Amino acid sequence: MDMNEAARSDWWESLPAGIRDEIDGYVLKGSLLMAVKIITDIGRVPHGIGVGTAQLIANDRCRHYGDRVAREPESPLDLESLVCRAAGCAGRIVAIEAIWDGDTVHDWFVRLLAITADPAEEVPMATVYWSAAQRYVSEQGDPDPRHPVAVAAERAGRAFAEHLSVPFHFAAPDTPDDEAPRWRP
Repeated sequence: MDMNEAARSDWWESLPAGIRDEIDGYVLKGSLLMAVKIITDIGRVPHGIGVGTAQLIANDRCRHYGDRVAREPESPLDLESLVCRAAGCAGRIVAIEAIWDGDTVHDWFVRLLAITADPAEEVPMATVYWSAAQRYVSEQGDPDPRHPVAVAAERAGRAFAEHLSVPFHFAAPDTPDDEAPRWRP
């Protein structure tokens, strides 16, 4: 069931204060998936609230609190920070890979991974979300028509890989695709 903003507000106000406090607690600490889960759990049967409407309600609460909502820190994309993070890898880095991922809170994002050997692992180096990507791309000053997340991940990942003298792999730099082929040695 789709609810307009006024209907969502009325539904919100009809909730017991304890439930509103619980949901707002999750919203304020940036745990939007938990807030969406609770909204869906309590709203599904009596009101027909599905995940889409629950996301809108959680977003309404985020807008209500604005800057008071705790945000997950953004991963640094500068070469110096990536190199510092790579120094902590247990294995020898053999490639840097960019892969698409997504969720209901962040939409599409790209994860930069260091692929290691001895031991063979995928070590997270950075997660490139929309806000960080826009800032990174604007700092570069070179317009690119592709998705800003892809542009930022490709630029940072390629520079990182070149610095380490290893291959860089991004199977789907033009379109979000979380099923694109992965890097193989």
